[in-house]
Amino acid sequence: MDFPLNFKGTKVLITGHTGFKGSWLTLWLLRLGAKIIGYSLPPDTKPSLFELLNLKREIVHIEEDIRNYKYLEGVFQKFAPEIVFHLAAQPLVKRSYLEPRLTYETNVMGTLNVLEAIRKTESVRVCIVVTSDKCYENKEWIYGYREKDPLGGDDPYSSSKACAEILTQAYRKSFFSSTNLRKTHQVVVATVRAGNVMGGGDWQEDRLIPDCIRALSQRKPIVLRNPEAIRPWQHVLEPLYGYLLLAHKALLSENPSLYAQAWNFGPFERDQAKVREVVERIIKLWGGGEYQILDNPPFYEAKILRLDISKALIELGWKPKWDLKITLEKTINWYKTFYEGLRNMRKLTETQIEEYEKG
Repeated sequence: MDFPLNFKGTKVLITGHTGFKGSWLTLWLLRLGAKIIGYSLPPDTKPSLFELLNLKREIVHIEEDIRNYKYLEGVFQKFAPEIVFHLAAQPLVKRSYLEPRLTYETNVMGTLNVLEAIRKTESVRVCIVVTSDKCYENKEWIYGYREKDPLGGDDPYSSSKACAEILTQAYRKSFFSSTNLRKTHQVVVATVRAGNVMGGGDWQEDRLIPDCIRALSQRKPIVLRNPEAIRPWQHVLEPLYGYLLLAHKALLSENPSLYAQAWNFGPFERDQAKVREVVERIIKLWGGGEYQILDNPPFYEAKILRLDISKALIELGWKPKWDLKITLEKTINWYKTFYEGLRNMRKLTETQIEEYEKG
């Protein structure tokens, strides 16, 4: 069966396209025929997935800060996108403790800048604002959070993502309301909250998978902060498919206001596992290695975080395709191939997208 989504000829603006998730999304949308305008700071890791995929030559590539509103508005006016995926963010919990002002300026004011630019751009039909599963007020309960549960955040990163959700909701009700859709405006604005994503090409600091890969590739022990913490693990392609499906339905639906909401994208409950378990499986797939537990974690992290994905399952027709076993196999295979230097990483990344599409 052919993959059901087609963005041929559609102008898509992606903020944060040089990041890990943004690079996978850019490549996938190129394969689906979209015309991409990317707006982002330069890649901030070495190696960089964006550079490995050699994407710059195939898109309109703009290196600028999301906090520069005047420049951003000019890009919207010049290129007139139809769909906007807003991924640009300061994405790290630890860094948010070290640089809280930067975190709020980027994650909150950056989102404000995107929404304000959309408000002044007639071409935009759909905006997908990417926040985080950490936007919920975490009560350390065993149940998955639903989209209508209270927002919160005990650290600057989580709080900033809750703020971005509240801000987006205010803009949706004030300027992009469902009642006035196709009367005074034509924009569907949705927010998306994904679980802990993994996949080839992530080299950020203070994330479990990149930390594991760095340690294993250097023959050093993996250092764990919170081995018993439970997280909703998923391959990066899972939420990206949710974002694409959501945008596609909102663009083509006779009743697009149905999609102007918040949406969770996470794994099935059986794939929400402890950090220790994930690391032990990574070591086995890598073929060796060890881990050690940090006695005094440097900052607070929630012990349990689960997502309820019932809404996406029922109302979007989206569901996870790869369980934790397959997700880890695909991820570790990507990194092992990279460190062995045996294969073109663009080709391997596209192959994994093809495998997911056929899923």
